[in-house]
Amino acid sequence: MQEIQADGGMETAESGRQTPIIEAQNLVKDYRSLRAVNTISFSVMPGELFGFLGPNGAGKTTTMRMIQCVSPPTAGDLSVFGMDVRRHPAEIKRWLGVVPQETNLDPDFSCRENLLVHARYFDIPPDEARARADRLLDFMQLLEKADVPIGDLSGGMKRRLILARALINDPRLLVLDEPTIGLDPQARHLMWEKLKALQSRGNTILLTTHYLEEAERLCDRLVIMDAGRILVEGRPSEIVRSYAGEEIVESESTPQVLACLREMGCRFEVYGDMVQAFSDRPREVARRILETCNPGRVFVRRGTLEDVFLRLTGRDLRE
Repeated sequence: MQEIQADGGMETAESGRQTPIIEAQNLVKDYRSLRAVNTISFSVMPGELFGFLGPNGAGKTTTMRMIQCVSPPTAGDLSVFGMDVRRHPAEIKRWLGVVPQETNLDPDFSCRENLLVHARYFDIPPDEARARADRLLDFMQLLEKADVPIGDLSGGMKRRLILARALINDPRLLVLDEPTIGLDPQARHLMWEKLKALQSRGNTILLTTHYLEEAERLCDRLVIMDAGRILVEGRPSEIVRSYAGEEIVESESTPQVLACLREMGCRFEVYGDMVQAFSDRPREVARRILETCNPGRVFVRRGTLEDVFLRLTGRDLRE
């Protein structure tokens, strides 16, 4: 027997051992002739901030929709809170908070009214709903805007209000699809602070984002997807170390530089007029290029999740 714990985790009555909030095994989603999600397996533990990365069409949003119980899997197994998404959608949705990619607030209502209307879907009593709404507006630094119409809010305020709305039912799992899309750096950093604060309170958070710095900074673990498959899974720092290295040498791509890199046995990739070299001794490689290869310019920088992303999924534009 399993129970949902106060912190949103699952616990087996016999052992007291926590089990995943989300567990997928060989998960498949087909749309007619298109296989959008192709036999993926992953798990998300209580209290984790888990990321899904990938280019457009990779299968991220489709996977999120299956977790939200709005799109049934074609094959494989998917459980949320230990419950099968096919058999217990209503029970699962009770514990979910969802931030969609689009801004879908009701323009006819104020900030507080948007939260109160949403609270009705969860049968929250009016007095309790109002108390929760004011607490959430205060938490998201929107209390002074409580009675302001939606049309008078900035883009950052609207995204914070959508996050507040997702929290009105006191969810144990937050599903965030591009939560900081279109925000300026200040608004994005404020959202990051709020997400980390929610995680520190025990929330489990599932995140998709195209901002790789955001994923690297926030996620405990993540997967990179492409063409419906998971290419790699792990902690951001471990993924970067394994696929890009601690540091990367960048230089202008000239015949002399490429010849030097081949002579040193370095793995490298050419992008336009630049070359990136990967080595466990980057400083030595950079010095050798400077001294003997007439590079024009050369520098050593920290490897990033963006390097891994582009290496695994390519640099072609996806529409």
